[in-house]
Amino acid sequence: MSSSRRGHRERLVYETAQQLRRAGVTGTGLRRVVSDAGAPRGSLQHYFPGGKDQLVGEALQWSGTWAAARVMHHVDRMRRPTPSRLFAAIVDEWAADLDARDFSRGCPVAASVIDCADTNDTVRRAADAALETWRRPITEALVEMGRPRRRAERLSTLMLCALEGALVVARARRDTTPLGLVARELAPVLDA
Repeated sequence: MSSSRRGHRERLVYETAQQLRRAGVTGTGLRRVVSDAGAPRGSLQHYFPGGKDQLVGEALQWSGTWAAARVMHHVDRMRRPTPSRLFAAIVDEWAADLDARDFSRGCPVAASVIDCADTNDTVRRAADAALETWRRPITEALVEMGRPRRRAERLSTLMLCALEGALVVARARRDTTPLGLVARELAPVLDA
């Protein structure tokens, strides 16, 4: 959905997710979010009476839902889906995003966890829920590809752990090579 078709509330959540991708929770300034969203000043208090934690929580929820939808998009586009092809498609999309944005934005969930999981339990719980929202369709896709549910749950967790770690290393190096590396090295494990 284009930014112009979103309401103020949705734009605030979206812009918060984008800020989290760049700067984590502590670096996400509410004034900038309001400005980037083109929303009136009082809209934060109106839509998010729980303050920044509520806004960040909803941005993380949006991020998890968006990532889950992308998983389903990749599965739907595959003629012969396999676990390694699904993982490669997810990884390739992140690599393209990093390249297109000059490595300025990573995963909003990882940035939030790294930033304040030990100091803000509300954000930590929201990040955990977002990751579970993302992991669930991966697990279901793996089950549909013939993996036993317990194995699919383990593999989906492995995929997210490898992806998030590779994203951090890729941003630090300003090089997408770590993303390709995890996709190639995990392929035999995922397809075994």
